[in-house]
Amino acid sequence: MLEELKERVYRANMELPRYGLVTFTWGNVSEIDKKSGYFAIKPSGVKYEDLTPEDMVIMDLFGNKIEGRYNPSSDTATHIVLYKAFPKIGGIVHTHSSWATSWAQAGRNLPCYGTTHADYIYGEVPCAESLKGSDFDEYEKTTGLKIVEAFKDRDYEAVPAVLCRNHGPFTWGKDGMEAVHNAVVLEEVCKMAARCEQINPQVQPAPQELQDKHYFRKHGANAYYGQR
Repeated sequence: MLEELKERVYRANMELPRYGLVTFTWGNVSEIDKKSGYFAIKPSGVKYEDLTPEDMVIMDLFGNKIEGRYNPSSDTATHIVLYKAFPKIGGIVHTHSSWATSWAQAGRNLPCYGTTHADYIYGEVPCAESLKGSDFDEYEKTTGLKIVEAFKDRDYEAVPAVLCRNHGPFTWGKDGMEAVHNAVVLEEVCKMAARCEQINPQVQPAPQELQDKHYFRKHGANAYYGQR
């Protein structure tokens, strides 16, 4: 079932170690098939070097396993919440990449200090609230709900990333590969921002006019970056 979807999700997952975003099995990619409502996701705890396309697990949005010999990623419930809350996304990535996770562990929003960030993400990346008390009864689901709460006044398409406090990053996109692309971007801009603050502890976010120029030359009706 959905063999092409499993192949795409496998290839997207294999990009994570290629870009240095995962250590051991610390990450996962999923992609949803909008027609069927099913999504494919990496199996839990399986080494990347051992993965095959057939190992991808097919799930529905109610948490039922439709196909697969392995258990799905332990983060599956978070992916389900995001697919339901953000209907325009088609793929999701979670990693523990070191620079983005450092910002998440610090519990800080990521400011936009320059044009590299502004090219892909409109404004700061929010850091979602920590979980506490009864939140841990449904840990992965509540993680997703905390992410959704962080976007109650934000455009999830313009800001395709979040930092989960004390945990790590999630990114998303139109499909799994775009979500991976955004995970790479997030890691790089987190690295740049941390170094920027070391060099100049009084640094301020980039001027809004500059942020707007760089974001909207790549996004929206008047975008002109790249080839038509």
